[in-house]
Amino acid sequence: MRWMLAVALASTSFAAFAGVAGPGPGLTGNDTGGIIQWTPETDRIYREIAAAHCARWNRLAGITSVHRAYGEYIGFRCIYDRRFDPRKAGFPLYY
Repeated sequence: MRWMLAVALASTSFAAFAGVAGPGPGLTGNDTGGIIQWTPETDRIYREIAAAHCARWNRLAGITSVHRAYGEYIGFRCIYDRRFDPRKAGFPLYY
């Protein structure tokens, strides 16, 4: 009986966590790009937000779309700098 209770609690916690995925408030993205929720405050600094996000992976940010309305998003992608050489930077061969 205790085993069944433990399985039920674990599956409930996983199901609750599954609802968190997807676009949330603020910034959502990974190493290839992402989206930023548009607000009048972020309209002034979205380039810096995207650049800081892409800098985690030694990449540059390229803004792809800006929709200036509530509920819309600013899209960006992270691109490699053509001058970046991973071997000279000391990264492994599979980088």
